[in-house]
Amino acid sequence: MKKKILFIVSLLFGLMFINAGLNKIFNYIPVPDDLPENMVNLMKALMAISWLIPLIAVVEIIGGVLFITNRFRALGALITFPIMIGIVLTHVINAQSGLPLVFCLLAINLWVMFENREKYMPLVK
Repeated sequence: MKKKILFIVSLLFGLMFINAGLNKIFNYIPVPDDLPENMVNLMKALMAISWLIPLIAVVEIIGGVLFITNRFRALGALITFPIMIGIVLTHVINAQSGLPLVFCLLAINLWVMFENREKYMPLVK
């Protein structure tokens, strides 16, 4: 039962990251009108660095695909973790309205990392 729940949660997490990465490339989700001004300024600053948004998009897509697969889920969790920290910090500082979803995603990422902790031990030794 635990493996089924972990797969379903990992599937949803991975699909959310794939969708976020594809949106950064194809821009198909409209930007909300009520976005805070400091968030708009942050996005403008990130877009001024022309290579950063495509890099984040590719890492989100690759991490999301790896997160879905059982064999590479530990690697996907490691790849998505730095982006997840950036998402948490962005929402804590600039847009607090999305914090419940962000903390749920962070909890999923940490849960998967905890479940795969034996795979990370060679990195620590």
